[in-house]
Amino acid sequence: MYDLIIKNAQIIDGTGADAYAGSIAIKNGKIAAVGSVEGHGEETLDAEGRVVCPGFIDVHTHYDAQVFWDKHLSPSCYHGVTTILGGFCGFSIAPLSKEAAPYLLRMLSRVEGMPISSLEEGVPWDWESFAEYLAKLDGNLGINAGFMAGHSAIRRVVMGERAVGNEATQEELDAMTALLGKCLEEGALGFSSTVSTTHNDAEGQPVPSRHASREELVALARVCRDYEGTTLEFLPGIGYFSDETVQLLSDLSTAAQRPLNWNLLTAGNPRLIENQLAATDYARANGGEVLALTVPQPLSLRINLHAGFIFDALEGWADLFRMPIDERIKVLRDPAKRMELNQSAKLKGPMRNIAKWEDLTVQAVFDQKNKPLEGKTIGEIAAGLDKTPFDTMLDLAISENLRTFFMPIPFGAGEDLWLDRGDLWRDDRTLIGASDAGAHLDMIDTFAFSTKVLGKGVRVHKAIRLETAIHQMTQVAADAFGLVDRGVLREGWNADLVIFNPDTVDSGPVHMKTDLPCDEPRLYADAMGIDHVFVNGTQIIKEGVHTNKLPGKVLRSGKDTRTPEMRRKYPAYNAA
Repeated sequence: MYDLIIKNAQIIDGTGADAYAGSIAIKNGKIAAVGSVEGHGEETLDAEGRVVCPGFIDVHTHYDAQVFWDKHLSPSCYHGVTTILGGFCGFSIAPLSKEAAPYLLRMLSRVEGMPISSLEEGVPWDWESFAEYLAKLDGNLGINAGFMAGHSAIRRVVMGERAVGNEATQEELDAMTALLGKCLEEGALGFSSTVSTTHNDAEGQPVPSRHASREELVALARVCRDYEGTTLEFLPGIGYFSDETVQLLSDLSTAAQRPLNWNLLTAGNPRLIENQLAATDYARANGGEVLALTVPQPLSLRINLHAGFIFDALEGWADLFRMPIDERIKVLRDPAKRMELNQSAKLKGPMRNIAKWEDLTVQAVFDQKNKPLEGKTIGEIAAGLDKTPFDTMLDLAISENLRTFFMPIPFGAGEDLWLDRGDLWRDDRTLIGASDAGAHLDMIDTFAFSTKVLGKGVRVHKAIRLETAIHQMTQVAADAFGLVDRGVLREGWNADLVIFNPDTVDSGPVHMKTDLPCDEPRLYADAMGIDHVFVNGTQIIKEGVHTNKLPGKVLRSGKDTRTPEMRRKYPAYNAA
């Protein structure tokens, strides 16, 4: 007797093979039979007109903190995600120390866009080791979750205040490699770091990992070589890769003998894409493996001068965001400083296109008298006021204590780019990812990556066949991180399943939802067409509604992961 039989389904098994009609049986949290099922089940679910496939795997989230106040890990669970990976960009919250906790809390708030009040109220911050952090999550997860050990956390725990502004001594480096090894032994899935100029702490200083030498980065990556089921993640920065960057990516992977994934690759600039994907070709030629996370939709940003994220990456602007708000406003009122900032922002740097002030759209205002400005571009508003676009933007922001949200033209916008995205998704040098779910809560909406791929990518734009899209979000993702018995509908494997309507699946409209600790808001989007979701054989979503069950498993390296192959190849039909 099976626990459950799902009958009359269109089965897409995750391997890239064609869909076929059949049934699936589940028993004791495992897939007991796929295709033709004989026997009876205690329950039966009729999936007529629906696709059944493996649960989707989100390979880049920042749910490290949200796990404490939202055990369901929404909205991912509603969008068919059954496994998430976190701890990326060096921003894990384990390991921890009493001295490091306040700094890491403030850093996380600034660099990953989480309200500081929510972090203070919703997270206990009472562990030290990676093992203690993971133990707090056991039995308290709606979906499966595993986490990397972050460079900035390790550096701050070991070096204290010296972590910002200083290279490590040999003694400090030895302590960091030992601490990373302990984290990996206790279940961390690998090592993550960043040198991106967009990553600054609460004081506006580069985050700890940005002060590391090349030798420190390579030494820490090498630690992973000694631990089963581990990988690397690294943010090299924005824009074209220099020869030095390509060499570093390759060296990190070869030192560890592990795949390295980096964030993020967007559609729209063929020369940039060719430059960045060439890093994989170089690494492979030298015995490494480098994979690009490609965001599966246009990247819409909501930015303001209060948080400063993205603005602080403009040339000559970093010091501005080290100032208290009152002092910052004084600087922004100064005509001479305005001229200086305006000129420097347009000089150079990967974010200089943000400085096309006239193209910024007023996304949200906080003063009722400014409501008519929402949805208008700065250029339109400036023309009506007979002012420059830069002065118009700053005057509006200052009138609202710098909280006004502006939206640049989305990266990768344009309906014609969906076919280009399909080409990127099929490329064996990429992974569908970069959702950043759990982070930038008032800034970006890429958390709904799975339904965006199935809705806009497959159903609307036909950029990729349905079987290939599912393959990329299941087996390919699982193999890249070495997840054991997940990512394919196969007898004896874990029963992580999604049942959805291929004719309606999509992500709903983005809106603000006030459900964070201390009633803070976040961007949110409901799933459409995702009917049922199962995690380890237990139903967590039934007809779009959460069952409040928590069957998720904490994934630990070497136990729930095996060391990934440096280069994975799949049958030819997966490239169709």
